[in-house]
Amino acid sequence: MTQAVEAAWQAIERCERRTLDQLFAGDAERVAKLSGRIGWGEGDDTGGILFDWSKTHLDDDLLCAFEALAKARDFTGRRAALLSGERVNTSEDRAAEHTAQRGIGSEAAVEEAEALHQRMNMLVEAIHGGAFGDMRHLIHIGIGGSALGPRLAIDALARDGAEVQVHVVSNIDGLALEAAFARCDPATTLIAVASKTFTTAETMTNAVSALAWLRENGVADPYGRVIALTAAPEKAVEWGVDETRVLPFSESVGGRYSLWSSIGFPIALALGWADFDAMLAGARMLDEHFRDTEGRANLPLRAAFADQYYTRVRGCQTRGVFAYDERLALFPDYLQQLEMESNGKRVDAVGAPVSGPTAPVTWGGVGTDAQHAVFQLLHQGTVEVPVDFIASVLPGDMLDPAHHRILLMNCFAQGAALMAGADGKDPAREYPGDRPSATILCDDIDPATLGALIAFHEHRTFANAVLMGINPFDQFGVELGKSIANKIDAGGATFDASTQALLEVAGFD
Repeated sequence: MTQAVEAAWQAIERCERRTLDQLFAGDAERVAKLSGRIGWGEGDDTGGILFDWSKTHLDDDLLCAFEALAKARDFTGRRAALLSGERVNTSEDRAAEHTAQRGIGSEAAVEEAEALHQRMNMLVEAIHGGAFGDMRHLIHIGIGGSALGPRLAIDALARDGAEVQVHVVSNIDGLALEAAFARCDPATTLIAVASKTFTTAETMTNAVSALAWLRENGVADPYGRVIALTAAPEKAVEWGVDETRVLPFSESVGGRYSLWSSIGFPIALALGWADFDAMLAGARMLDEHFRDTEGRANLPLRAAFADQYYTRVRGCQTRGVFAYDERLALFPDYLQQLEMESNGKRVDAVGAPVSGPTAPVTWGGVGTDAQHAVFQLLHQGTVEVPVDFIASVLPGDMLDPAHHRILLMNCFAQGAALMAGADGKDPAREYPGDRPSATILCDDIDPATLGALIAFHEHRTFANAVLMGINPFDQFGVELGKSIANKIDAGGATFDASTQALLEVAGFD
């Protein structure tokens, strides 16, 4: 840690702690100062998102101190390096060029992304046009980022029907694949195999079983039904996929950042290319804001300031995310991987031990279900949990408007209650209050909005990493368990007594 970074943290920790009530009472402009809106479109096609961080404990003193930390960490330089395609993933010596998929990056990376998008669009149009026959279903096989992004987008945006029904399978548990088989007719089903290396054990095992299912159900050429989504196209061809049905993406696009690349093929197939392109456009709006806005006015950076304050200064080990919209039911799951796999590290970017806590545990659920489960702890438990609420002004349903009105009332009431608390003669009915929350209020949940929401959190994750001095683009922690599983598969290895006993009970030699 440099002297400037250490001095910035000391300044942050010296800032006076005031309650949320005190902060609001002392600044009539607080909501305006700590809220920001990003909008797009013209005329009747306007849309946007309001980001309200006023119910967090950020104030002018903290914001100044965090801006000094960002300067000490060279946030401006690190952001420029990311967006220009420099090798910001230092441990693997590669760039992280997911924003190039949206048009922000080096000229070469943007041109490559556009060409690969055009190739994907042509295949999508060919399938929609009947070139593969009457294809009504796609079983999309992947894991991690290769599955979470498509699953989220399709669940959020295809509820009114899809051009092709997509069934995402990630778990190696055969029950997951069998459930997809049960919903599909093999005569009208395509298979997408999504793997960056085209060697991922879970994905390739599921892919082999999917081919067997097609073959056993009368499909003469199962490989002719497979589309490969990979950064290793030569391995897909070697595996048996025709080159015309391989959709490559760049090695510099990480798995949890990959839905903008050919990993987004099932999104485009289900929704149509126009909606997938709108997702890219919405994400680009956030990219441009993140690139062009400085200091506290930069919304993802401001969110990272709050994140760092709660994890490092106030010792919060978790952050809750609650979507008050059924269309975003999978958003907390998506953020778990994005944030915890990116920033759950023990060493900084040069390999030295980190000087404080890194990523909190990201968890959450859907309102109003969560109110009748975990909100008891949030209001009256002994741990402090910063909370993000996400909601939409417009409903996703056509029922009585009372449904959506009650939904939004509950969302806004929870944030107000966490802040205000309540006294009671009965101690069991006392609420301490002064508990922080942020609210992300969307005009609607449409493709552009979802793209913007995801890009906001990508940039928030990166900003947190810069403030901590860590590399958010590697994930070596996921590899240890896999290597031990490979040793079990190979046989002959000896493990601890507990593991040995479990292997024996399960029938392993």
